[in-house]
Amino acid sequence: MAVLQSNYLPWKGYFDIINDVDLLVFYDDVQYTKNDWRNRNRIKTAAGPAWLTVPAGNDIDRRIFEVRLPDSRWQLKHWKSLQQNYSRSPCFDQYAEFFEGVYTGTRWQTLSELNQFLIKSISRDFLGIRTSFMDSRSFSLVKGKHERLMDLLVQTGCTHYLSGPAGRNYLDERAFRSAGMSLEYKSYAGYPEYPQSHPPFEQQVSIVDLLFNVGASAPDYIWKWRSSKQEAGASGALARGN
Repeated sequence: MAVLQSNYLPWKGYFDIINDVDLLVFYDDVQYTKNDWRNRNRIKTAAGPAWLTVPAGNDIDRRIFEVRLPDSRWQLKHWKSLQQNYSRSPCFDQYAEFFEGVYTGTRWQTLSELNQFLIKSISRDFLGIRTSFMDSRSFSLVKGKHERLMDLLVQTGCTHYLSGPAGRNYLDERAFRSAGMSLEYKSYAGYPEYPQSHPPFEQQVSIVDLLFNVGASAPDYIWKWRSSKQEAGASGALARGN
């Protein structure tokens, strides 16, 4: 399983982690960090990568799920930005109705609600991911940064935990061993380039860039490329053996 804070239109690595686990728990009852991936992400434009930022106020004394969105004017701006920069992309029309509905058909009240809806919808409907989703607010957890995470994992019955690479800087590996859980760190290395508008190629952009450019082939550039690479390596080894 994995535990992640909800991000706004995350990049492909976020969905790579989701695809690798059987359960993702959104960890939105933790401290909100200003000007982070929680409320913004980047898209590709003719002038280079540009931010799409959801106005969330300057108060940092909030947890992620407590961040309210009182001003909805950003919604139409974001939709127009996607139209302006991707309407000529090969697969934009496949997803236009969904994103238009997100930005013009729904009035989002909280950041967490928006993020979780987008992540779950993109995972299930566009990437074919069958991972289950839960919210950490469904659990009664002990206090303490490390203690509450371990409490959450124990309550979900976790036996194998997948963390992003940054987890090496703060996770207590001894606690996992003591709890009988295996711990793995995700690697984001090796993602292949895909046909992307406005070169040079940029990896660190929102998942929408991949969807609008390659459509249903998106999983090939997120996780399926690894199995293809392994098959090619195995075939090469067999040929050398012959």
